[in-house]
Amino acid sequence: MENDKRLTAFAKLLNIMDELREKCPWDAKQTFESLRNNTIEETYELADAIIKKDLNEIRKELGDLLLHIVFYAKLGSETGDFDITDVINGICDKLVYRHPHVFGNVDVNNDSNQVVKNWEHLKLKEKDGNKSVLSGVPAALPALIKANRIQEKVSAIGFDWEQRSQVWDKVIEEYNEVQTEIENENAQRLEQEFGDLIFAIVNAARLYNIDSETALERTNKKFIRRFEYLEQRTIKQGHSLKTMTLGEMNEIWEEAKKFDLVFSI
Repeated sequence: MENDKRLTAFAKLLNIMDELREKCPWDAKQTFESLRNNTIEETYELADAIIKKDLNEIRKELGDLLLHIVFYAKLGSETGDFDITDVINGICDKLVYRHPHVFGNVDVNNDSNQVVKNWEHLKLKEKDGNKSVLSGVPAALPALIKANRIQEKVSAIGFDWEQRSQVWDKVIEEYNEVQTEIENENAQRLEQEFGDLIFAIVNAARLYNIDSETALERTNKKFIRRFEYLEQRTIKQGHSLKTMTLGEMNEIWEEAKKFDLVFSI
């Protein structure tokens, strides 16, 4: 019965998409290219809902993303290149192939890290032998996410620290190189060294099972909450941030940190 409900709901969406493509002027003129930016926006809205742990918004954003998948499949069917059946069968085949510990006789000893390594090795088998391990990292990924993905991929084939604590020597090394270029006043080299330092910190976060993108976004939101508190308190006191000293702002900022601590509990 439950399967019937899911199939009925999905069929309903496919039928609606057919109707929209035929009868709605806006939907009728869309292309892969015109939908791309909207898809990226929807993906970030889902990511934001996940950060906020807003399950209702997650449900809604998943629906928006599902619509985009169905839309792209509809476009593919119109050119005869692929349809939603091809899309679904393709991912089903991939999942079965890359999970031999579930659908085959491979033993991973209930180790999720081994699952990831097997996944990457199987991906390499699927590729042309001349392709790089990193060829599957999308060029359009945001830099922070891309850095993490690069590190995950090379780690899966054994290019990683033997002990995760060793990464801190690299972080310190990169920090010192930043300081050197600050003293040298070499802007181009300084940018490179900042990049190396950020890359090393992302690597450290990965080794300690911290997603650097999520961690940074949580810090962004925390800073916004505290700064908005600073702004509101300043207005209530009849002052302006433009005329306040840094010391006066810091005094309210410390209040904001205490308020934020209560807010986050």
